[in-house]
Amino acid sequence: MSDNIQALAVLLERETTERDNLISALQQAQARAQAARQQAEQLHAYRDDYHRRWASQFRTAGTMDIVRCYQDFAQRLEEAIAQQARVATHAETQVQRAREALTAQEIRVASVRKLIERRQAEALRAAERRDQKQTDEAAARAAWRPAEAV
Repeated sequence: MSDNIQALAVLLERETTERDNLISALQQAQARAQAARQQAEQLHAYRDDYHRRWASQFRTAGTMDIVRCYQDFAQRLEEAIAQQARVATHAETQVQRAREALTAQEIRVASVRKLIERRQAEALRAAERRDQKQTDEAAARAAWRPAEAV
């Protein structure tokens, strides 16, 4: 293997390692996004349950202090839901960026592989040309010698 192809093989190994790291990063980003979505869903479910419980409580009786506490907590819960929605959106953005980086890296790996294939094919063609030239020269020498002997 020529030095050029060996250098490309080292490059391919490095690019493949980077691709594997990006696959891992994508999987981690997907896990974080899934966890953020689940947290958001849990907060929504808790809010809905909280409203249902207190709606039935207010049908029977409720003082103004209890109503204020309910409203304050409901407001904080809405803020938590909004914050978690931002976290989930950010996590999804990170997943998309990780996918784009992985796609770009896959293209680099494929490009290096294709370049190695081309260089190997060029080296093979050059070796075949050398062999053909040597064969032609040997045939010419062999043809020349009998003519000299006569």
